[in-house]
Amino acid sequence: MPRIDPARLTLEERVVQINRVAKVVKGGRRFSFSAIVVVGDGAGHVGAGLGKAGEVPEAIRKGVEDAKKNLIKVPMVGTTIPHEVHQSFGASKVMLKPASQGTGVIAGGSVRAVVEAAGIRDILSKSLGSNNPVNVVRATLEALRSMRSAEELSQQRGKQLRSVISGQPAPGETAPSTDTGGGFGAAAAEAAATEAARAR
Repeated sequence: MPRIDPARLTLEERVVQINRVAKVVKGGRRFSFSAIVVVGDGAGHVGAGLGKAGEVPEAIRKGVEDAKKNLIKVPMVGTTIPHEVHQSFGASKVMLKPASQGTGVIAGGSVRAVVEAAGIRDILSKSLGSNNPVNVVRATLEALRSMRSAEELSQQRGKQLRSVISGQPAPGETAPSTDTGGGFGAAAAEAAATEAARAR
């Protein structure tokens, strides 16, 4: 998989957790910080990184740099993922499931941070096993990395495949209009054009 250049993307950062660690030395305790950070452009690119330093801002900066080195491209169908996936990392297990439009992001803190950064707006998820934020974020990222789109599978198998998910537009179709602010939908615009033609 080719490496994604972060300089070409507009990435937003999201800190999932900051952990303070104490090391006991002769003169007392020495504190350091670790930060797990997620970056994404909201359009299918997401990455996560871990940074460690003596100060919080420096730990976050290192986490962002690490996340930018580990960007992945997430295949999407409409506003959700192409298929269900189960993934484990360490003692953490994550299940991600496609959802119809309007469902929203049904996920806990660590999983939510990753899927929202990737731009997924409708998804069902469940986190099982350990709830360690570092492992949950890594498991979610591996789950998204392991997904395959219908186009990729079509090329591999030499057959024409189509991804069909209930409540999501089929590939090539546009999403249904959600305009509720009094604007014209397609039917209303057509009716208005007909009335104008009669008036002439």
